[in-house]
Amino acid sequence: MRFVPAAALVMSLAACSGGAPPLNPAAGYGADPALPAPRAQTIPTVKIADPVGWPAGRTPTPAPGLAVNAFAAGLEHPRWIYVLPNGDVLVAETAAPPKKPKGLRGWAAKLLMSKAGAGEPSADRITLLRDADGDGAAETRSVLVDGLVSPFGMALVGDRLFVANTDALVSLPYVRGATRIDAEPVVLAPLPGGPINHHWTKSLLASPDGSKLYVGVGSNSNVGENGLAAEENRAAILEVDAVGGRTRVFASGLRNPVGLAWNPETGALWTAVNERDEIGDDLVPDYMTSVKDGGFYGWPWSWWGGTVDARVKPPRPDRVARAIRPDYGLGAHTASLGLTFYTADLVPAWRNGALIGQHGSWNRSKPSGYKVIYVPFTSGRPSGAPQDVLTGFLSPGGEAWGRPVGVAVDVKGALLVADDVGDVIWRVAPSR
Repeated sequence: MRFVPAAALVMSLAACSGGAPPLNPAAGYGADPALPAPRAQTIPTVKIADPVGWPAGRTPTPAPGLAVNAFAAGLEHPRWIYVLPNGDVLVAETAAPPKKPKGLRGWAAKLLMSKAGAGEPSADRITLLRDADGDGAAETRSVLVDGLVSPFGMALVGDRLFVANTDALVSLPYVRGATRIDAEPVVLAPLPGGPINHHWTKSLLASPDGSKLYVGVGSNSNVGENGLAAEENRAAILEVDAVGGRTRVFASGLRNPVGLAWNPETGALWTAVNERDEIGDDLVPDYMTSVKDGGFYGWPWSWWGGTVDARVKPPRPDRVARAIRPDYGLGAHTASLGLTFYTADLVPAWRNGALIGQHGSWNRSKPSGYKVIYVPFTSGRPSGAPQDVLTGFLSPGGEAWGRPVGVAVDVKGALLVADDVGDVIWRVAPSR
């Protein structure tokens, strides 16, 4: 009898969990996405593209009228991007902090991370890329800051660069044009970390006047199975005073709010949220939504407003009654992470719309996500179907050549996309 490794056995069993065929992924998008009946998964569906990197000469596929090139390659798990006012591009080269898996679920989660290309040690640094000659590719790179702790979000306010480590919001002095910061980071405020740290990334956005910092903090579980005590200040967007560090929960019930951006027409805060797993191929749609101060968005007791999640005990009908319905579905299990609004002039068709990096599914029998999309906005609201901007991240055989994460707009108006499997920052601009 042929021996089957435990990892392979888990993957094969999970992939064969059965059930109705999945809907077209498009059904999970828009203001009224499909919400079929939940299907409990005793063994979660696990289908994730094996990370193999880009073959020589291959790139993602841009939409008609656009071109793509590597702004920088050979990075180490680039996840998040921040563009400085002088045009320098900061990249968080980062991965999850080391932790010992606990139980079968923890072991399976570590296995999934490895298959997703995120199992390597974290580089723990912010790298600076500079395109001095303006040709759309960085000629120089330098380590701006190292010795961080799984850094992710970045924000420049005046002469202070703020970095969201996995366990603390820190600041460093910044001088325009600097290529290295040797000063020790100063802790402004602690952030939820700890031994579980299920969603380790901490995204970051400064208020327009620089007085407040907003931090996206994901949950410590899928649906509260680690106990609600483990979810303190999690599944939330935190507001931190940029001077004193005083912290409060700005909005809650957001399972994993990653991308954060200001709507250019209304001034409202928007976020891209990864929803819960393990109840079927088509539940629950990830989403983007405007965020209200004090708003509650359902997790873990409900999804898409008032749809109760029967797995969560005890039930809280009072909380469900308060749950705010999200604005726009982004497809089930697409892992929509990056979010930015386009306010430049280089691509007029994108003006005031949202660009979203979709890292790609693991809990769906047919892959979803693995691309960058654009959603049009009118008068500050989503106003149409999503449009593909950058695709082709999967090989014909279903392997991952790359996986998009963070998105940002450079000083010329081109789109930058962090690819943490291909280890590339892609640049998308109009074709000539």
